[in-house]
Amino acid sequence: MVIYSPGRTSTYPEKPPENGIRYHYLGGGDEVGNVGCMFEDPKGTRMLLDYGLAPTNPPRYPHEAPMVKDAVITHSHIDHLGMAPWLCANHRTRLHGTQLTAEISRMMWNDCYKVSRIEGYPLAWDKRDIDGAVASWNVHNFGQTWQKNDWKLRLERAGHIPGAAMLHVETDSHKLLFTGDFDTRNSQLTTGAKPEKCDVLFLEGTYGGRDHPPKNETIKQFIDRVVEVTDRGGTALIPAFANGRTQDIVMTLHEHLPDLDVHVDGMGKYVAKLQMENPESLRDPKALEDAWAWCRRVSSKSDKKKALNADCIVSTSGMMDGGPSIWYLNRLREDQRNAVLMTGYQATGSGGRMLLDSGKIPIWDKETKIELEVNQYSFSTHAGHKEIVDFAAACEASTVVVYHTDPNHARPPLVAALEANGHVVHSPVNGIPQSII
Repeated sequence: MVIYSPGRTSTYPEKPPENGIRYHYLGGGDEVGNVGCMFEDPKGTRMLLDYGLAPTNPPRYPHEAPMVKDAVITHSHIDHLGMAPWLCANHRTRLHGTQLTAEISRMMWNDCYKVSRIEGYPLAWDKRDIDGAVASWNVHNFGQTWQKNDWKLRLERAGHIPGAAMLHVETDSHKLLFTGDFDTRNSQLTTGAKPEKCDVLFLEGTYGGRDHPPKNETIKQFIDRVVEVTDRGGTALIPAFANGRTQDIVMTLHEHLPDLDVHVDGMGKYVAKLQMENPESLRDPKALEDAWAWCRRVSSKSDKKKALNADCIVSTSGMMDGGPSIWYLNRLREDQRNAVLMTGYQATGSGGRMLLDSGKIPIWDKETKIELEVNQYSFSTHAGHKEIVDFAAACEASTVVVYHTDPNHARPPLVAALEANGHVVHSPVNGIPQSII
């Protein structure tokens, strides 16, 4: 069980730093996801950046947060906000973020709770805590400055997904920029992140050491594959993450293959609705509206059956750990004209990873051989190695803190590249406080 005793088990230092800025990763320091970063000045002004959990098997949880009255949630993925209900229930923490992040949060927390019950893993918070967390939001527009004691804070676009934000903090001694998950490239949905001059850059490094293939090449390969499958009379099953990827894929299909019959199922339908209600978070609101009016949304059992004859089915879960995508796969697997087109990262232990590695996947707890062709495409909305290094250079940061990164493979080449550009680089470890003077 994961049981926190508020105020008793936190290892965060009790006294403020003597000088400079102290940062302390509760999670996400030397790992991908599971993010939580405390930072504090000598006057005792402190804040928490994100507080998530990693939905792996089994899940990973951050260290217990100390008493903190304000937390900035950079975006609405569960590895960045999954533990926020615990904060609000135990510390009465105020949550800060964009309007869209706040509106999507209830859906994400409800889904997290549902999955925890199905898969039997523990949560440190109860379903009753979700209402308190939703009521704790303080929303901020991009570019809007607000204050916490002597600090000036501002959110700017991070790319990644609609509503995702970078946090700029100006203290008495430093200008800090926390990227959160970010991407400098434009996507169908969002405008890429722009660099900001700062003294200290807290830099997400998920794709350190790896460059993405050009997006136009990936899109062409994906579209060509969809055409190949549909021309032979098959259905392309496209598992996609609900929050960002589903909408991106539908817009791509609408732009390149407008004559196809595309059906959409899963939580992505509700996320799209919220995105369209917050057009300021989108790069091209009309493009999403047009694509959404064009596709067919599955909303009943009869709709599901009709979708089995579609050209494409875009459906959660993106990692094929349950959800409608498994229902469709079970019914499409006997016809080898059909195919599965993966559009996202498949974590170790996920159904999608098992399918890619072994050609098998659990269907209703029974390991099932899948004879269909399976392909994977990189539609990542994290900055690649070159984008990360170029972004840091443009920010002119003397100090760079690399987090949200694999310590063995991604971090070493990224640190080497950043140091070669003249940055002083910190490599944080969860649970160990460090200072910037």
